[in-house]
Amino acid sequence: MSSQSPQSAVSPSTANYTEKLWPNFWGWVIVLGLSAAGILIFIPISPTAGYIAFFVLLIGQAVLLIASTPTIAVTADTLQVGRAQIERQHIGEVTYYDGDDATAQRGVKLNGLAYLCIRGWIKPVVRIEITDASDRTPYWLTSSRHPEHLAAALGGGVRGNTGPGEPAPEA
Repeated sequence: MSSQSPQSAVSPSTANYTEKLWPNFWGWVIVLGLSAAGILIFIPISPTAGYIAFFVLLIGQAVLLIASTPTIAVTADTLQVGRAQIERQHIGEVTYYDGDDATAQRGVKLNGLAYLCIRGWIKPVVRIEITDASDRTPYWLTSSRHPEHLAAALGGGVRGNTGPGEPAPEA
């Protein structure tokens, strides 16, 4: 359910970047499989009850999946990631990671105070430093299918790496 380019849900005059973190193909396959389990559970009662259970489960899970899909939106003044929002003046260094580096950022390199909006089906992550002195959150870590676009919309960003002594390549 992802496109190759970022999706714009806000007019271009008010947003620099907008992305929805839609579930991947396998997420929808799981929804379909769990819904099909309704048939197996209710078919001993009647085939009609089984098919009704299938459609009710399918619609219910699809609505929940769509409603829980977070949006990343960068405007001239703010950054919104999921339900969290911050003024852009409080954003520091922006770094994006892919592959094993992204896994390390979500795991062994993760700060327990960081704000997370990560999805397991989206490998790349973007680390956004928070410079607000009144906020204890050191950074936000969010999944993104287009981390270089998000970093550019936030005013730069470099591709990060976690190897000891390795310089980060220029973006």
